[in-house]
Amino acid sequence: MILPLIILAAYSAVVAQSAAAKVGSETAKGGFRNEDAIRDKFNAYRTDADAQAWLRAMGYDPSKIASLVASKPHGEKADVEVRIVYSPQGQVRTACMSGRPVLSEPTGSLAEQKVPQSRKNAESVVECREGISIKLVSSNQGFNQIDKRWLSHYAKMWNMPADVVEALKLFVGETPPTRPGRSKVRMFLDEIDPRLKDAVINFFTENKAAIISDLFAGDGEHSAGWVMVAFKPAEKTEWVIRGSQRTVEFYSEGEVDLTRGGNLKIGRITMQRKGGDAGRDTAKMLQFKINPVELFNAK
Repeated sequence: MILPLIILAAYSAVVAQSAAAKVGSETAKGGFRNEDAIRDKFNAYRTDADAQAWLRAMGYDPSKIASLVASKPHGEKADVEVRIVYSPQGQVRTACMSGRPVLSEPTGSLAEQKVPQSRKNAESVVECREGISIKLVSSNQGFNQIDKRWLSHYAKMWNMPADVVEALKLFVGETPPTRPGRSKVRMFLDEIDPRLKDAVINFFTENKAAIISDLFAGDGEHSAGWVMVAFKPAEKTEWVIRGSQRTVEFYSEGEVDLTRGGNLKIGRITMQRKGGDAGRDTAKMLQFKINPVELFNAK
């Protein structure tokens, strides 16, 4: 289920990078403000220096691309989807760098997929679909939501045991507090029964890698093979690119435990109740947040 990811991160971290860690990072030549601009830059890759740098960081040589179309799938984990066709005159790939092939006669894992023999002749091509989740940040201390849903959705998706669901219903306020605490509408994890608290910690510890992969990449046709985060504290926009295996490993580093505020820390990810929304029911949703610029510390 783990899929590769792209992340664009911070200038302060860029300065501290070693030469090896700087692979896949650069200062944007033209700059960009939103997902539409990133999509448009990909579509203009033949003349856009930023898009060419992104493609190279993803493992694609722009000079060997026959065609590229970037679009925005609505309501999916991938904010921008890029379809890349490699030229018959270019290097024939044995697999897509990430994501999944569109021309997919081969079977098995992506690492094992081969271009059919018929395509290794003069007309050989391989077409890849790369889903990109985009995060735009302006502060190296800020936190960014990577996923937000109703508890019932997560419970079904991750097959949560009944005691974990019971604990998280108290946490988000779907079940009223069983005793007085810091809030009148919900309970923090350090306030609930120790048995239920331990059930939550054990569940997320045992399933940490799969859960973090789901949070970043999602699944289905428009899953995010990459995550792009652009950091723009001032005039210049800094970016960095990472693959999913390393990204999931990096954000998985650390224990699963409670924060001082009574939320859940899952490696480098914080799980909390959404809150806000003027007290509407949507305040009871569960959300997961990260500091995107931390990824620049991944070697």
